[in-house]
Amino acid sequence: MGRLTTHVLDTAAGIPGQGMSITLRKIVDNRRETLKTVTTNHDGRCDQPLLEGEALAAGVYELDFAAGDYFRSRGVVLPEPAFLDVVTLRFGIADTSAHYHVPLLVSPWSYSTYRGS
Repeated sequence: MGRLTTHVLDTAAGIPGQGMSITLRKIVDNRRETLKTVTTNHDGRCDQPLLEGEALAAGVYELDFAAGDYFRSRGVVLPEPAFLDVVTLRFGIADTSAHYHVPLLVSPWSYSTYRGS
C-alpha cells in the first residue's frame, strides 16, 4: 500500500525538528489545493502518513514547511525578512503503490531533501 511520509531534521542544532507546521497541497489545474496541515512530533515526524492507500493519487504535490516559525520558536534570532521562512518542496507521485518519503534537513540558512525510504 502506497503512502507519503516526511520528517524534519534541524541541522543547525543537530536535533529532530519538533513542533514544525507542515502543509500538504496538491497541484490541480495550476491551483494549490490544501489537503491538510500537521505538526511534527518529538522525533520530527508526523504521527500518521500524510497520505496512504486510496488517498495517495498520482500527481504533483507540495509540502510547505514553516521553518521560520520553527526557528523563532526555538529562540533563534532571524533577520526580517528571514532568509528561509516557508520552505516549499514540489514533487511528483507516479507510483501510488510506492512509499514516498520526503524529509527536510534545514537550518536558518540552508535546506536539502531527498527521496527516502
